[in-house]
Amino acid sequence: MKILFAASEAVPFVKTGGLADVCGALPKYLRKLGHDVRLVLPRYWAINREQYNLKSVISPLSVQMGNCNVWCEVLEGAVDEVPVYFIEHENFFGRAGIYDDGRWEYGDNAERFGFFARACIELCRNLNFQPDIIHSHDWQVALIPAYLKIWHLHDPFFEKTASVFTIHNIAYQGVFHSWFYPFLGLGHENFVEPKFENYQCVNFMKGAIFYADCVSTVSPSYANEILSEPGGNGLSQYLGRRREDLVGILNGVDYDNWNPETDRYTPEYYSANDFSGKAICKRRLQQEFLLEVKGKIPVIGVVSRLTDQKGFQVLAAIIKWIVRNMVVQFVFLGSGEKWMEDFYGGLPAKFPGRIGAWIGYDTRKAHLIEAGSDFFLMPSLFEPCGLNQIYSLKYGTLPIVRETGGLKDTVEQYSETLGTGTGFRFQILDPMSIYYTIGWAVSTYYDRPQHFMAMRKEAMQQNFNWIDSAKKYETLYHKALDRRASWQ
Repeated sequence: MKILFAASEAVPFVKTGGLADVCGALPKYLRKLGHDVRLVLPRYWAINREQYNLKSVISPLSVQMGNCNVWCEVLEGAVDEVPVYFIEHENFFGRAGIYDDGRWEYGDNAERFGFFARACIELCRNLNFQPDIIHSHDWQVALIPAYLKIWHLHDPFFEKTASVFTIHNIAYQGVFHSWFYPFLGLGHENFVEPKFENYQCVNFMKGAIFYADCVSTVSPSYANEILSEPGGNGLSQYLGRRREDLVGILNGVDYDNWNPETDRYTPEYYSANDFSGKAICKRRLQQEFLLEVKGKIPVIGVVSRLTDQKGFQVLAAIIKWIVRNMVVQFVFLGSGEKWMEDFYGGLPAKFPGRIGAWIGYDTRKAHLIEAGSDFFLMPSLFEPCGLNQIYSLKYGTLPIVRETGGLKDTVEQYSETLGTGTGFRFQILDPMSIYYTIGWAVSTYYDRPQHFMAMRKEAMQQNFNWIDSAKKYETLYHKALDRRASWQ
């Protein structure tokens, strides 16, 4: 099949979250299955033309919006033999930030990403690339399924092109003031409650749910959670109408980048058969984050956005009692809400040698935390899939997670009777649930070391490779093609 991936971010070019990991990895594995896959991204200011050897392939490209034509340039590069096209428009994407300026979302995001969605479609025609599937990801490209049905239903070039829309996080839907609607060119007849209208605003994701041939999300449990409230964030009834076309496919992991046996960011390699390298990684982690260097004290790692979604406002209420009452260390890496940055960034001064923190993101530090920690904490309010808990499994770093979304699908609960499992789960997001679950993990480390080591080995044997997920997407694409044919 010919498949066009449309997304707002993808590694290695630009990343703010797990969306970038998925869109950077899945095309590569679909290509290994024999498909002609191409990726389209905006050319943000941060994506350096020389660094990635980007060449101009279309200049100019005319993109018709609702009431005007917008002109842009198209650059081409590649990653892992996947062709990557970049839509360059200085006014829309020539900015330091991707979605915001560091404090506020850009006021013209509706125009920026509405234009990008149209440009992805026009790019296909100009390249004479006739896709069987256009796979769009999250609200930033959610208008593509609608444009295909509204503008191109009987267009000979796109008459057999099906659309798949993937929801990576339903909390971010792309809701904008209705004054942007004329520029988007979706037609007044579509500004109605079942399609785009949302309390007199335009909702990009809502329209994609209506118009996409198939809708997917990034774990089976999350697919179930968004069919009711509050998991659906107001869209559950519209997803319920598409229940037969909704599927949850668990994200895979690119083990070429996340593997303790080959990780170029860590000071030593290790495996499930030889953990000596993990002890070296732990010592380096403690040294780098100014923790007391002790091999026999458990380290709990955190690599995350510091937001309410991730549950760190709840952890904040109890962490001082954890550190005072348990012999344990914490390492934090992340950024997010200002008060959380200040709170977690200030903890090392209050608990020297017990807590380390780095506010921001650093790839090498993230790998070191995965390799050097004994446990990895993810107390999420909701988690569509989550990737760090899967990375942690591979590194023998046992996850401590709330039982939601992909966390539930990937972490097997510890059985104190059998000594089996791959992590520790709790159901209710409140301070005491976090406290007692961390206490359970820490007591297992000290009091049942044979269980801890057996779990560590079991965790490292789990396999969430992208090939299995890619095959499930193949099946979804065929279903989408059947749905598209029914629109004729």
